[in-house]
Amino acid sequence: MTGSGAAFDPALQAQYDNPALVPEHPGIIAGWARDAAAYRERGGRLDVPYGASPRERYDRFGPDDAPVAIFIHGGYWQKLDKSFFSHCAAGLVAHGVAVAVVGYELCPKVTLRRIVQQIRSACRVLRPVLAFGHSAGGHLSAMLLAAGDVPAALPISGVFDVTPLRHTRIGDALALAEGEARALSPMFMPPPAGRLHAVVGGAESDAFRAQTRDLAARWSGTSEEWPGANHFTVLAPLADPDGRIVRQAVALTRGRPAGG
Repeated sequence: MTGSGAAFDPALQAQYDNPALVPEHPGIIAGWARDAAAYRERGGRLDVPYGASPRERYDRFGPDDAPVAIFIHGGYWQKLDKSFFSHCAAGLVAHGVAVAVVGYELCPKVTLRRIVQQIRSACRVLRPVLAFGHSAGGHLSAMLLAAGDVPAALPISGVFDVTPLRHTRIGDALALAEGEARALSPMFMPPPAGRLHAVVGGAESDAFRAQTRDLAARWSGTSEEWPGANHFTVLAPLADPDGRIVRQAVALTRGRPAGG
């Protein structure tokens, strides 16, 4: 049994255990930390509170009078923090879009439902024109779009149906009952009015690629797979002002389809 009380499924564990699928991930994450620290050296407003708890903080980069995009980090809602991802703002900032890299409390200290509430609180403060995020942050970006808190979302390698995680060790810290897991899954929510463009790495697991395709189909959004990118390397193009994903994000901030 898992922490959620569901039967353990080794096949699902294999599909969703990204660290096991990418053995070189520690070096990639260490690179994120270095790149993020270097980007913060350029300036920005750091650790701005949007709530009362220690992790309810954001780092804002870019002009004060610019439209704001919100970036939400991954880590299966239970690892990492915003300090690993500052450089993910670089591409959009180069195009005159401010980026707030948002932190949140982690499971099991708080519930997944509470994390969703925290990110929605950040949106009420920041009023972003776009939510983008990676992995768990992709899920949270889609939740914001579903709630009507943002007009557009660009989730990267997101988990949009969290019910399979009940059958994995990854889900132990979430401790979700089946009904709660469905209620917190964008996949089962009505199509939102805003624009969705979802991205996933072509070298990711079948489950992750299917989740991206399925959400885009259900929500009449668009999606694409990046050949050769795994769950960790898929983030790299966000720092490139001339990169495809940055052009797509800029288009979404301006009320246009992501295009190509």
